Amino acid sequence: MSLSIAKVFGRSPFVPLQSHMEKVNQCIECIPTIFEAYSQGNTEEVRELAAKISKLEHDADLVKHDIRESLPKGLFMPVDRTAILQILDIQDSIADCAENIGVVLTFKQAKAVEPFKNMLDEFLAKNIDAFQQARLIIGQLDELLETGFGGAEAQKVRQMVSGVEKTEHEADVLQREMLRELLRSEDQLTYGDFFLWTKVIQQVSKIADRAENLAGTIRTTLVTK
Repeated sequence: MSLSIAKVFGRSPFVPLQSHMEKVNQCIECIPTIFEAYSQGNTEEVRELAAKISKLEHDADLVKHDIRESLPKGLFMPVDRTAILQILDIQDSIADCAENIGVVLTFKQAKAVEPFKNMLDEFLAKNIDAFQQARLIIGQLDELLETGFGGAEAQKVRQMVSGVEKTEHEADVLQREMLRELLRSEDQLTYGDFFLWTKVIQQVSKIADRAENLAGTIRTTLVTK
């Protein structure tokens, strides 16, 4: 794979990043399914899905390492090498979040009380939405390169970055509401239930956080061009 990626770098530094992002997306796409299995108390399916996510995360790691080894050194590139590596690391951290969520869900079948359960569904969707918006930005980078990082295409990407930031903020607001609801319901939960849900919230929130970091890095790249 390294030879093919090395050839691709000669055409665009973004194609390998997009390839890696699609591996990350495969991890994220499993998250709604594993939560559905968890809500139904299907512990066997949860374990199987957690193992699947872990394998997908490993596949993303292999692509990441391949890109790192193939990234040209000392050659002219339209984007700073450090920026490419930073984008790659942030993308990879999102795959790590997906794997961590899968692992946490295998620890215990925790009780979920209303309205926390509905809030969790909304919170999960909001974080995944932030990721998908960031993924679309990565998909636009070739067009951005073709226009010299300027003009209408650059403005479009800036607007997309703002959209990710808005969604991440909405996810933050939901996170605070969920934690308040957990505290209000603490007398209905065991310590183990309470602990698990706080860990789940923490890990899911990192998806939108990382997506915002990714979008912010793209914004910085535009400013420096």
